[in-house]
Amino acid sequence: MTRYKLTLEYDGGPFYGWQKQDDVPTVQGALERAASALDGVFVQVQGAGRTDAGVHALGQVAHLDLIRDLDAERVRDALNHHLRPDPVAVLLAEAVDDEFHARFSAKARHYLYRISARRAPLTLDKGKIWWVPRAVDSHAMHQAAQVLLGEHDFSTFRNRDCQAQSPIKTLDRIDVHAVHDEIQIICEARSFLHSQVRSMVGPLIEVGYGRWSQQQFTGALTSRERARCGPVAPPDGLYLTKVVY
Repeated sequence: MTRYKLTLEYDGGPFYGWQKQDDVPTVQGALERAASALDGVFVQVQGAGRTDAGVHALGQVAHLDLIRDLDAERVRDALNHHLRPDPVAVLLAEAVDDEFHARFSAKARHYLYRISARRAPLTLDKGKIWWVPRAVDSHAMHQAAQVLLGEHDFSTFRNRDCQAQSPIKTLDRIDVHAVHDEIQIICEARSFLHSQVRSMVGPLIEVGYGRWSQQQFTGALTSRERARCGPVAPPDGLYLTKVVY
């Protein structure tokens, strides 16, 4: 039996998130069907992170064990064949040792959140970016976001359904910058709470609008109260871009 590490790209729009569920399409479910068709027996797939419904990935990582000892490139191509027409692509397959675990071996996860502030409606990027057709101060957002760096109790930005044992997390990076009429927010940490990135982006947009001050944003964090979170950003603009090992 050989273990393979998979690097994945997918459009989260048609899926009810990563984690397999009964009677609804999920990314894990699509991959397990494809892998089982390849190996001839049921194959379980483990992912590095459980992205929510509608969240996309440019660099999700998963692993699986196959009875058949196949060349890694053949595994990639065969899985992509069996995944059709689901919008999931295996970008890279690599044979790894049995100690590798997509989730528990990960040292960091990188996310990107995209916001479009253009006046015209979205066409090509519809469903792939949060459209907010008004002026947004990305510099003010960046300044406010820096209070999130380091170790904090992120209870304010934690989904009520979060199953993490502790709300304490360490955020290693959060940058907000404008690229023409698009605002990009980059977040990096070893791990995140359920919906943490979207919960941080929603209030940051309020800062960008001028409706929240930086002091209000800081107060929301230090309150450790979910009721102080404000609006939660939609899943459309969120991408898991990289998992570091």
